[in-house]
Amino acid sequence: MNVITKLDGYRWVMRAPKEPLVREGFTALEPGEDEAVVRVVGCGVCHTDLGFLYDGVRTRHALPLALGHEISGEVVATGSSYEHLLGRAVVVPAVTPCGRCDACLEGFGTVCRTQVMPGNDVQGGFASHLVVPARGLCIVEAPGALEGRELAKSGCTLAELSVVADAVSTPYQAICRSGLGDGDLAIVIGLGGVGGFAVQIAKALGAHVVGFDVAQERIDALTKYGLELGINPKGLDGNALAARVKEFANSKGIAPRGWKIFECSGSRAGQELAWRLLGPAAYLSVVGFTMDKVEVRLSNLMAYDAVAAGNWGCLPELYPALVSMVLEGRISVRPFVEVHPMADAQSVLERAHAHQTRQRPVLVP
Repeated sequence: MNVITKLDGYRWVMRAPKEPLVREGFTALEPGEDEAVVRVVGCGVCHTDLGFLYDGVRTRHALPLALGHEISGEVVATGSSYEHLLGRAVVVPAVTPCGRCDACLEGFGTVCRTQVMPGNDVQGGFASHLVVPARGLCIVEAPGALEGRELAKSGCTLAELSVVADAVSTPYQAICRSGLGDGDLAIVIGLGGVGGFAVQIAKALGAHVVGFDVAQERIDALTKYGLELGINPKGLDGNALAARVKEFANSKGIAPRGWKIFECSGSRAGQELAWRLLGPAAYLSVVGFTMDKVEVRLSNLMAYDAVAAGNWGCLPELYPALVSMVLEGRISVRPFVEVHPMADAQSVLERAHAHQTRQRPVLVP
């Protein structure tokens, strides 16, 4: 086992909801047999972090706690079974199942009761270093990754690649589960961080993509990255919106069945629209989260022989193929992130909470 005993490390920790983050130092980290110490290169800021800090959502680990679950970095210490990871550039899965329980062995790792989420179950990535499960770490095979160079054809750095851990991987799993393929119709509702990457992934898999958002600038930005029809729903009722989608599908020769709908807005209006668009043999994936309640007629599922499914995170085994898509330039990350020093963590979270950040923030130690 490798132990870092002389470490000038630090974390920006949350001590209580709505209180400023506080910088705390530490001098040693010791990984368990199945763990690794990762030197953080980049950590994305997610809406989940804002929920913990500002909205009273409770973390499973007691406070104080460093938030942050979109992490990329370098493995600097491991348990004895994972020494092959030492010195490797990696992306840390936002959620790592144990891999041993009944749920994991039966293929339900996403609901593993002992899954580990940095910044929720253990100390997170708003830090210089952290300890995480070694199982599932996704190696980034690209020259110069740890020197801050652009990775292969991606145009992004390892720090920017950190957002793959949630903002990119979560819609990727949802899309994989839907069976989306070449020539299919993908409908993405909510074109923020997660929804924007859903558009790119769907296009990379050969689908025709329709997107909805109330922010016209998001629609305009994604027209260069696979969005074929962008619709701002303001002032239009459900019938008019459905008609726009049907007209687009007809123009592309797409059958009026089997549409794949991805609700990424995490809003009541978005979820109501997603249900309104449900049709014959459709697949609806609920990716966004809201505490709001929505009244729907469940019999639509029966009448249309449709499917509605949830999606929690992304299984670690899906990460390598997704990272390869980014490195090959099939999914663009850099245009949708903005990099900030880790020392500015508090001000960055404040700006994100006030909707003053244009892109997904990434904190760099």
